[in-house]
Amino acid sequence: MSQTSFSADWPNQFSDPYAILGLAVAADDRRVLKRYRAVAKLLHPDGFVGADAATTELATQLLTRVVNPAYQRLKQEKERADTLATLRFRVRRFNRDEPLLAQSVPARQLLQKPPQELEVFYEQAVDALATSQFQPLGQFESITQQLSELNLVYLYLKMGEPMIREKRSGIVAASQVKPIPPVETAQIVSTYGRRHYQRAIIYAKNANWPQAIAELRDAIRLEPDKAEYHSLIAKAYLMQNLMGMAKVHFRQALKFNPKDPLALDYVTRLKLVLDKPDRVTNSSTPVKSTGNGLFGLFSRKP
Repeated sequence: MSQTSFSADWPNQFSDPYAILGLAVAADDRRVLKRYRAVAKLLHPDGFVGADAATTELATQLLTRVVNPAYQRLKQEKERADTLATLRFRVRRFNRDEPLLAQSVPARQLLQKPPQELEVFYEQAVDALATSQFQPLGQFESITQQLSELNLVYLYLKMGEPMIREKRSGIVAASQVKPIPPVETAQIVSTYGRRHYQRAIIYAKNANWPQAIAELRDAIRLEPDKAEYHSLIAKAYLMQNLMGMAKVHFRQALKFNPKDPLALDYVTRLKLVLDKPDRVTNSSTPVKSTGNGLFGLFSRKP
Protein backbone atom coordinates (compact mmCIF):
# COMPACT_ATOMS: atom_id res chain seq x y z
CA MET A 1 0.00 0.00 0.00
CA SER A 2 1.29 3.50 -0.82
CA GLN A 3 -1.24 5.68 0.96
CA THR A 4 0.34 8.96 2.13
CA SER A 5 -2.77 10.89 3.18
CA PHE A 6 -5.36 10.35 5.86
CA SER A 7 -8.50 8.50 4.78
CA ALA A 8 -11.65 10.18 6.08
CA ASP A 9 -13.42 6.83 6.58
CA TRP A 10 -10.71 5.25 8.74
CA PRO A 11 -12.31 6.29 12.07
CA ASN A 12 -15.44 4.35 11.04
CA GLN A 13 -13.78 1.66 8.96
CA PHE A 14 -11.57 0.38 11.79
CA SER A 15 -14.08 -0.43 14.51
CA ASP A 16 -11.80 -2.80 16.45
CA PRO A 17 -9.69 -0.71 18.85
CA TYR A 18 -7.53 -3.74 19.66
CA ALA A 19 -6.57 -4.02 16.00
CA ILE A 20 -5.91 -0.27 15.75
CA LEU A 21 -3.42 -0.46 18.61
CA GLY A 22 -1.97 -3.80 17.52
CA LEU A 23 -3.19 -5.71 20.58
CA ALA A 24 -4.59 -9.13 21.31
CA VAL A 25 -8.10 -9.11 22.76
CA ALA A 26 -6.73 -10.55 26.01
CA ALA A 27 -4.67 -7.42 26.71
CA ASP A 28 -5.06 -5.92 30.17
CA ASP A 29 -4.75 -2.25 31.15
CA ARG A 30 -0.96 -2.38 31.53
CA ARG A 31 -0.46 -3.90 28.10
CA VAL A 32 -2.89 -1.40 26.58
CA LEU A 33 -1.02 1.53 28.12
CA LYS A 34 2.40 0.19 27.14
CA ARG A 35 1.35 -0.32 23.53
CA TYR A 36 -0.38 3.05 23.34
CA ARG A 37 2.74 4.84 24.54
CA ALA A 38 4.86 3.01 21.97
CA VAL A 39 2.48 3.90 19.12
CA ALA A 40 2.10 7.51 20.28
CA LYS A 41 5.89 7.84 20.28
CA LEU A 42 6.07 6.46 16.73
CA LEU A 43 3.43 8.91 15.51
CA HIS A 44 4.61 11.99 17.42
CA PRO A 45 5.69 14.90 15.18
CA ASP A 46 9.18 14.82 16.73
CA GLY A 47 9.75 11.54 14.99
CA PHE A 48 9.08 13.05 11.57
CA VAL A 49 11.61 15.87 11.55
CA GLY A 50 12.74 16.20 7.97
CA ALA A 51 9.85 14.17 6.58
CA ASP A 52 7.56 15.59 3.94
CA ALA A 53 4.46 17.46 5.03
CA ALA A 54 2.05 14.75 3.80
CA THR A 55 3.72 12.04 5.88
CA THR A 56 3.79 14.22 8.98
CA GLU A 57 0.12 15.12 8.53
CA LEU A 58 -0.80 11.44 8.08
CA ALA A 59 0.96 10.52 11.32
CA THR A 60 -0.74 13.37 13.22
CA GLN A 61 -4.20 12.46 11.93
CA LEU A 62 -3.70 8.78 12.71
CA LEU A 63 -2.69 9.61 16.25
CA THR A 64 -5.43 12.12 17.03
CA ARG A 65 -8.38 10.67 15.11
CA VAL A 66 -7.77 6.91 15.18
CA VAL A 67 -5.23 5.84 17.80
CA ASN A 68 -6.26 8.17 20.64
CA PRO A 69 -9.98 7.25 20.40
CA ALA A 70 -9.03 3.56 20.32
CA TYR A 71 -7.02 3.99 23.50
CA GLN A 72 -9.92 5.75 25.20
CA ARG A 73 -12.09 2.70 24.48
CA LEU A 74 -9.58 0.28 26.00
CA LYS A 75 -7.93 2.03 28.91
CA GLN A 76 -10.65 1.07 31.43
CA GLU A 77 -11.83 -2.45 32.20
CA LYS A 78 -15.50 -1.60 31.64
CA GLU A 79 -14.80 -0.16 28.19
CA ARG A 80 -12.74 -3.23 27.28
CA ALA A 81 -15.58 -5.50 28.37
CA ASP A 82 -18.06 -3.52 26.25
CA THR A 83 -15.71 -3.68 23.26
CA LEU A 84 -15.30 -7.44 23.60
CA ALA A 85 -19.05 -7.86 23.83
CA THR A 86 -19.46 -5.91 20.58
CA LEU A 87 -16.81 -7.97 18.80
CA ARG A 88 -18.32 -11.22 20.02
CA PHE A 89 -21.74 -10.13 18.80
CA ARG A 90 -20.21 -9.49 15.38
CA VAL A 91 -18.68 -12.98 15.38
CA ARG A 92 -21.99 -14.59 16.36
CA ARG A 93 -23.73 -12.71 13.56
CA PHE A 94 -21.16 -13.96 11.04
CA ASN A 95 -21.42 -17.49 12.36
CA ARG A 96 -25.21 -17.43 12.09
CA ASP A 97 -24.95 -16.82 8.34
CA GLU A 98 -22.07 -19.16 7.51
CA PRO A 99 -18.74 -20.37 8.95
CA LEU A 100 -16.03 -17.72 9.03
CA LEU A 101 -13.72 -18.01 6.01
CA ALA A 102 -10.50 -16.13 6.70
CA GLN A 103 -8.73 -14.13 3.99
CA SER A 104 -5.35 -13.22 5.49
CA VAL A 105 -2.57 -15.77 5.94
CA PRO A 106 -2.25 -15.41 9.76
CA ALA A 107 -6.00 -15.83 10.23
CA ARG A 108 -6.09 -18.92 7.99
CA GLN A 109 -3.17 -20.39 9.89
CA LEU A 110 -4.93 -19.71 13.19
CA LEU A 111 -7.98 -21.64 11.98
CA GLN A 112 -5.78 -24.67 11.39
CA LYS A 113 -4.14 -24.70 14.81
CA PRO A 114 -5.06 -27.42 17.34
CA PRO A 115 -6.59 -26.18 20.59
CA GLN A 116 -3.41 -26.58 22.62
CA GLU A 117 -1.49 -24.26 20.28
CA LEU A 118 -4.19 -21.66 19.77
CA GLU A 119 -3.27 -19.14 22.47
CA VAL A 120 0.47 -19.06 21.78
CA PHE A 121 0.10 -18.78 18.00
CA TYR A 122 -2.51 -16.04 18.27
CA GLU A 123 -0.40 -13.91 20.62
CA GLN A 124 2.70 -14.38 18.48
CA ALA A 125 0.83 -13.54 15.27
CA VAL A 126 -0.58 -10.32 16.74
CA ASP A 127 2.86 -9.33 18.03
CA ALA A 128 4.49 -9.99 14.63
CA LEU A 129 1.93 -7.87 12.77
CA ALA A 130 2.06 -5.05 15.32
CA THR A 131 5.83 -4.74 14.88
CA SER A 132 5.43 -3.28 11.39
CA GLN A 133 1.94 -1.78 11.70
CA PHE A 134 3.14 1.86 11.63
CA GLN A 135 6.54 1.41 10.01
CA PRO A 136 6.14 2.61 7.35
CA LEU A 137 2.83 4.42 7.78
CA GLY A 138 1.64 3.14 4.44
CA GLN A 139 1.22 -0.33 5.98
CA PHE A 140 -1.27 0.80 8.60
CA GLU A 141 -4.43 -0.01 6.67
CA SER A 142 -3.50 -3.49 5.41
CA ILE A 143 -1.95 -4.67 8.67
CA THR A 144 -4.79 -3.28 10.79
CA GLN A 145 -7.25 -5.17 8.59
CA GLN A 146 -5.26 -8.36 9.17
CA LEU A 147 -5.20 -7.75 12.92
CA SER A 148 -8.94 -7.17 12.94
CA GLU A 149 -9.59 -10.42 11.10
CA LEU A 150 -7.17 -12.28 13.37
CA ASN A 151 -9.06 -11.03 16.44
CA LEU A 152 -12.40 -12.09 14.97
CA VAL A 153 -11.10 -15.55 14.09
CA TYR A 154 -9.71 -15.95 17.60
CA LEU A 155 -13.04 -14.99 19.15
CA TYR A 156 -14.79 -17.30 16.67
CA LEU A 157 -12.63 -20.20 17.84
CA LYS A 158 -13.21 -19.29 21.48
CA MET A 159 -16.97 -18.98 21.02
CA GLY A 160 -18.92 -20.36 23.93
CA GLU A 161 -16.25 -19.67 26.54
CA PRO A 162 -17.47 -17.37 29.33
CA MET A 163 -14.61 -14.88 29.31
CA ILE A 164 -11.29 -13.86 27.80
CA ARG A 165 -8.62 -13.98 30.47
CA GLU A 166 -6.20 -11.10 30.62
CA LYS A 167 -2.58 -12.14 30.44
CA ARG A 168 -0.16 -10.25 32.64
CA SER A 169 3.10 -11.23 31.00
CA GLY A 170 2.69 -10.86 27.25
CA ILE A 171 3.01 -13.95 25.05
CA VAL A 172 2.23 -17.18 26.88
CA ALA A 173 4.92 -19.82 26.75
CA ALA A 174 3.77 -23.30 25.82
CA SER A 175 5.01 -24.62 29.18
CA GLN A 176 2.70 -22.17 30.97
CA VAL A 177 -0.48 -23.35 29.30
CA LYS A 178 -2.57 -25.31 31.80
CA PRO A 179 -3.35 -28.83 30.52
CA ILE A 180 -6.95 -29.38 29.50
CA PRO A 181 -8.70 -32.37 31.11
CA PRO A 182 -9.12 -35.33 28.69
CA VAL A 183 -12.91 -35.06 28.45
CA GLU A 184 -12.78 -31.34 27.72
CA THR A 185 -10.02 -31.88 25.15
CA ALA A 186 -12.19 -34.42 23.32
CA GLN A 187 -15.07 -31.96 23.24
CA ILE A 188 -12.86 -29.19 21.83
CA VAL A 189 -11.37 -31.47 19.18
CA SER A 190 -14.88 -32.51 18.16
CA THR A 191 -15.91 -28.87 17.83
CA TYR A 192 -12.91 -28.07 15.64
CA GLY A 193 -13.48 -31.13 13.47
CA ARG A 194 -17.11 -30.14 13.01
CA ARG A 195 -16.14 -26.64 11.91
CA HIS A 196 -13.86 -28.05 9.21
CA TYR A 197 -16.73 -30.28 8.11
CA GLN A 198 -19.18 -27.36 7.97
CA ARG A 199 -16.78 -25.31 5.87
CA ALA A 200 -16.31 -28.31 3.59
CA ILE A 201 -20.07 -28.50 3.05
CA ILE A 202 -20.10 -24.87 1.89
CA TYR A 203 -17.18 -25.49 -0.46
CA ALA A 204 -18.93 -28.58 -1.82
CA LYS A 205 -22.13 -26.63 -2.48
CA ASN A 206 -20.04 -24.22 -4.56
CA ALA A 207 -18.26 -27.10 -6.33
CA ASN A 208 -14.93 -26.00 -4.86
CA TRP A 209 -13.73 -29.58 -4.43
CA PRO A 210 -10.01 -28.96 -3.69
CA GLN A 211 -10.91 -26.68 -0.77
CA ALA A 212 -13.54 -29.13 0.44
CA ILE A 213 -10.92 -31.90 0.43
CA ALA A 214 -8.46 -29.70 2.36
CA GLU A 215 -11.04 -28.98 5.06
CA LEU A 216 -12.12 -32.61 5.30
CA ARG A 217 -8.54 -33.82 5.63
CA ASP A 218 -8.21 -31.59 8.69
CA ALA A 219 -11.54 -32.83 10.04
CA ILE A 220 -10.48 -36.46 9.61
CA ARG A 221 -7.13 -35.75 11.23
CA LEU A 222 -9.00 -34.53 14.31
CA GLU A 223 -11.78 -37.13 14.24
CA PRO A 224 -10.81 -40.09 12.03
CA ASP A 225 -13.85 -42.18 12.94
CA LYS A 226 -16.60 -39.87 11.62
CA ALA A 227 -18.39 -41.60 8.75
CA GLU A 228 -19.86 -38.36 7.37
CA TYR A 229 -16.39 -36.86 6.98
CA HIS A 230 -15.22 -39.87 4.97
CA SER A 231 -18.30 -40.04 2.76
CA LEU A 232 -18.13 -36.35 1.85
CA ILE A 233 -14.41 -36.44 1.07
CA ALA A 234 -15.06 -39.56 -1.00
CA LYS A 235 -17.60 -37.63 -3.05
CA ALA A 236 -15.15 -34.74 -3.41
CA TYR A 237 -12.46 -37.11 -4.69
CA LEU A 238 -14.98 -38.64 -7.05
CA MET A 239 -15.76 -35.20 -8.47
CA GLN A 240 -12.02 -34.74 -9.04
CA ASN A 241 -11.97 -38.05 -10.97
CA LEU A 242 -9.85 -39.68 -8.24
CA MET A 243 -11.77 -42.94 -8.08
CA GLY A 244 -9.19 -44.81 -6.03
CA MET A 245 -9.24 -42.28 -3.21
CA ALA A 246 -13.03 -42.11 -3.40
CA LYS A 247 -13.29 -45.88 -2.85
CA VAL A 248 -10.93 -45.75 0.11
CA HIS A 249 -13.08 -43.20 1.91
CA PHE A 250 -16.42 -44.74 0.95
CA ARG A 251 -15.06 -47.92 2.50
CA GLN A 252 -14.08 -46.06 5.67
CA ALA A 253 -17.45 -44.33 5.88
CA LEU A 254 -19.29 -47.65 5.75
CA LYS A 255 -16.87 -49.15 8.22
CA PHE A 256 -17.74 -46.52 10.83
CA ASN A 257 -21.43 -46.29 9.90
CA PRO A 258 -22.89 -49.01 7.66
CA LYS A 259 -26.01 -46.84 7.26
CA ASP A 260 -24.23 -43.64 6.18
CA PRO A 261 -26.71 -42.27 3.59
CA LEU A 262 -24.21 -40.53 1.29
CA ALA A 263 -21.87 -43.52 1.17
CA LEU A 264 -24.73 -45.94 0.59
CA ASP A 265 -26.09 -43.80 -2.23
CA TYR A 266 -22.80 -43.74 -4.08
CA VAL A 267 -21.99 -47.38 -3.32
CA THR A 268 -25.30 -48.26 -4.96
CA ARG A 269 -24.58 -46.09 -7.99
CA LEU A 270 -21.03 -47.49 -8.25
CA LYS A 271 -22.39 -51.00 -7.75
CA LEU A 272 -19.91 -51.67 -4.95
CA VAL A 273 -20.60 -54.36 -2.35
CA LEU A 274 -19.36 -54.87 1.19
CA ASP A 275 -16.93 -57.78 1.08
CA LYS A 276 -15.89 -57.53 4.74
CA PRO A 277 -16.95 -55.17 7.53
CA ASP A 278 -14.03 -52.87 6.78
CA ARG A 279 -13.64 -53.46 3.08
CA VAL A 280 -15.56 -52.45 -0.03
CA THR A 281 -14.81 -54.08 -3.38
CA ASN A 282 -16.13 -53.82 -6.92
CA SER A 283 -19.16 -55.92 -7.74
CA SER A 284 -18.66 -58.49 -10.46
CA THR A 285 -21.58 -56.91 -12.25
CA PRO A 286 -20.30 -54.51 -14.92
CA VAL A 287 -21.21 -50.86 -14.50
CA LYS A 288 -22.92 -49.20 -17.40
CA SER A 289 -21.81 -45.73 -18.39
CA THR A 290 -24.52 -43.09 -18.34
CA GLY A 291 -22.61 -40.61 -20.50
CA ASN A 292 -19.96 -37.99 -19.96
CA GLY A 293 -21.37 -36.53 -16.74
CA LEU A 294 -20.65 -37.46 -13.14
CA PHE A 295 -21.87 -41.02 -13.42
CA GLY A 296 -19.86 -41.49 -16.59
CA LEU A 297 -16.92 -41.69 -14.20
CA PHE A 298 -18.28 -44.86 -12.66
CA SER A 299 -17.44 -46.97 -15.69
CA ARG A 300 -13.79 -45.94 -15.61
CA LYS A 301 -11.16 -48.01 -13.88
CA PRO A 302 -9.45 -46.32 -10.96
